Amino acid sequence: MSERDDIRFDTEFDPRWGEPVEVRAGVARLTARNAGPMTFKGTNTYLLGETRLVVIDPGPADDGHFEALQRAIGARPVEAILLTHRHRDHTGLVDRLRRSTRAPVLAAPPRAVAPTARSGATDAPPDDELLVDRYLADAETLATPVGTLEVVATPGHTVDHLAFALAGPGILFSGDHVMAWSTTVVAPPEGSMAAFMASIERLLARETDRIYLPGHGGPVTRPKPFLRALRTHRRMREAGILERVRAGDGSVAEIVAALYRSLDPQLRGAAALSVLAHLEALCQAGLVRTDSEGAPRVDGLFWPA
Repeated sequence: MSERDDIRFDTEFDPRWGEPVEVRAGVARLTARNAGPMTFKGTNTYLLGETRLVVIDPGPADDGHFEALQRAIGARPVEAILLTHRHRDHTGLVDRLRRSTRAPVLAAPPRAVAPTARSGATDAPPDDELLVDRYLADAETLATPVGTLEVVATPGHTVDHLAFALAGPGILFSGDHVMAWSTTVVAPPEGSMAAFMASIERLLARETDRIYLPGHGGPVTRPKPFLRALRTHRRMREAGILERVRAGDGSVAEIVAALYRSLDPQLRGAAALSVLAHLEALCQAGLVRTDSEGAPRVDGLFWPA
């Protein structure tokens, strides 16, 4: 979502739609054909195991992806369906996969946001009607066919976002929190920049994760340097936004026009939400004031505190 001036992204990714790709022993990736500005080449579904399986993020409500997923599963029993978060490009096939496999669905508690508070500017709204069989708690462990998974709460992109760490091979299934191809959209009120930054710090403190397998695109092969670059990028962006407010920009639209001049027009809505998330964090820090009560708005006015 940035102008990509302070971080290196990897956009060389072959999705091999409809084909399970072994990315590590006992871990296969199946990419849905839902490419777009927010989803890159498509949403990644992961299958863990050989004779028995655990599925992470079934993917969007797409018949072709469901058929490919059924072929990849074959006759193997599915023990559980895990969700990184409730965006529909990750959850659209949950009900169909639950019915076909009878596997329980496990996710974080929803921490619901009132629909009237939503901006509606992303192309993957949360799945408010999702039925979950059991809620997962931060730091709990799950036995899987390829080893023990640790649940790692990583709020920021959404309030309910989880990552899953497979300690033996050092894999972190990072969902949409950290991706090699782009920065992550943080869209209030479901997303929080303060929470996102705290989750970055939490991942930086972890010593066992050697590779990230994200919800879109290819792997993050050097997580610590990438996380530090993401942190620097976000800090620079926040400093730039604060500078624009102090220079007299009084709206999100003015800040986007000044800071994202070369951005693809299709991504300007996401950029506006990112700016809003930073402004929200600056308001929480007491550095910016807003004309609205409570959380800032895209159409609100801002000035230095």
